[in-house]
Amino acid sequence: MADPFATGISRRVWHEKYRLQRGNAICENTIEDTWARVAHALAGVEPRDQDRWEQRFYRALSGFKLLPGGRILAGAGAEREVTLFNCFVMGTIEDSLDGIFDALRESALTMQQGGGLGLDFSTLRPTGVPARRTGTTASGPVSFMRLWDAMCATMISSGNRRGAMMATLRCDHPDIRAFVEAKRDPQALRNFNLSVLVTDAFMEAVRGDEDWPLLFPEAGLGRAGGQPQLERAWSGNREPVPCRVLGSIRARDLWDAIARAAHDCAEPGVLFIDRINRENNLGYRELISATNPCGEVPLPPYGACDLGAINLTQFVCNPFTDQARLDLDGIAALTGVAVRMLDNLIDVSRYPLPRQAEIARGTRRIGLGITGLADALIMLGLHYGDTAARQEAANAVRTICRAAYRTSARLAEEKGPFPFFERDPYLSAPFVRRLPEDVRASIPKTGIRNSHLLSIAPTGTISLLANNVSSGIEPVFSFRHGRTLRLGGEEPVCVELEDYALRLWRDRGSDADRLPRTFIDAASLPPEDHVAMQAAIQPYVDNAISKTINVPPELPFEAIRSVYEQAFEVGLKGCTAYRPNPITGAVLRAGRASAEAGSHCCDPSREGD
Repeated sequence: MADPFATGISRRVWHEKYRLQRGNAICENTIEDTWARVAHALAGVEPRDQDRWEQRFYRALSGFKLLPGGRILAGAGAEREVTLFNCFVMGTIEDSLDGIFDALRESALTMQQGGGLGLDFSTLRPTGVPARRTGTTASGPVSFMRLWDAMCATMISSGNRRGAMMATLRCDHPDIRAFVEAKRDPQALRNFNLSVLVTDAFMEAVRGDEDWPLLFPEAGLGRAGGQPQLERAWSGNREPVPCRVLGSIRARDLWDAIARAAHDCAEPGVLFIDRINRENNLGYRELISATNPCGEVPLPPYGACDLGAINLTQFVCNPFTDQARLDLDGIAALTGVAVRMLDNLIDVSRYPLPRQAEIARGTRRIGLGITGLADALIMLGLHYGDTAARQEAANAVRTICRAAYRTSARLAEEKGPFPFFERDPYLSAPFVRRLPEDVRASIPKTGIRNSHLLSIAPTGTISLLANNVSSGIEPVFSFRHGRTLRLGGEEPVCVELEDYALRLWRDRGSDADRLPRTFIDAASLPPEDHVAMQAAIQPYVDNAISKTINVPPELPFEAIRSVYEQAFEVGLKGCTAYRPNPITGAVLRAGRASAEAGSHCCDPSREGD
């Protein structure tokens, strides 16, 4: 049998991150043993034909066709006290000292089992507001974020999986400027990603050059001063609540501050929170105000992300020829198996908290996506920035979307719908209304097994495992580049990498020094091409898409501001830009690797691992 590993670094990633060991005893001799363990574990909850499903799951994993989330690869069947979910959004943080430390405790327990965290700090009173009982003043949400940052660092130092966290704050919270500027300090909040919850009303205020009120729910303010109340939707509340205006800022000034901070220190990103909630299939029962650490799964309190990716490079027929094509039938067939695998994971996994189990089993949310898109496009003879490439990418994701929903409807007939399913409200959700009529027609009969099915994660480490295919829907960063990784320990390892498509091109005897224009890297693409690719795919993704727009150091902040505005206009759910800068450095570097490179929390060595 041919060796699945074409690169030494891919074998090393398997050995240090995913190969099963118990103490010093190595339990798996090959990656095939790992696939067999995962397939056996996920087939174990099938009520019938377990051997048949185990074989089908194994074939899906073999050859790196399906890349389940790193927690699944490392933990399924390993008999460890770990969760198989990559990340969780934590519960609403109660605005009291007891509530804050209860939330911190739950976060620590979740991270101890390997889960990353998403947290919304909008429920905490702004700086300077008098405490209701003690006579002291509130120190604000950013100050309490430091508790989580220190907890995460402590968990890392004690040998746990390197933590990843996302913090969000509403754009109308009075401490929003402090939040936006928080990571200008190179030592501050290094275990967090930051994203601003941007509302439609705020974007309208930016367009109209209006003043923007900064406010907080009346019930949490006690004797604090301020102006008359406004009704606002607020984190932790299903219905709008009375809020007291505590100040104001010119909307364009705040928008500029967000863009300038993203330019100077690669954060914050933006989440278009009204669109996220409007498009949520479970909008009839959920209010979302946070995402997992990389942003591809908006989740309610205690929600979990159950991720996997189809490796498109394995479905390119006749690569680098005039007959090159994408095997859409093969992708659809694999999708059916992948949905069943990820659905089974919900029943196989441990959960750090009972509430997380309740939400995961109640919604049966999964997130199947793609990886290797950029390499597949190169193999098809398509330039990432061209319309034809976006159409091909959209065709692939549309195929996965429709196959996934059809599979989930059939699973509901076999195993029952997700417990929180309500037929009429679910069928009224905007995304569900846009599904093909034959798919929609199958749902009222028996329901659907999973509330959500699609999500596109960055897949940084698992794509490296699969012989360094391009990550998620990102363009190739550089065809030969250095990367700083953390594998078995926390000490960074500097490695030199060659892109999958380039290696395949070279192995076919083609000239690696004379590449067609289709071999385009991220630095050579204008930011607008990144946005356009994400926009082409978003209509077929019911969760969200993690996409980092890598831009060159010389790009002015106005260009990042423009990118964020374009992201809103074309219907995206969120956007992040990454410009190498003195604060975070550069995670990936063309040329030789450097251990001096900085990172933000979920750099490519940790995304989707």
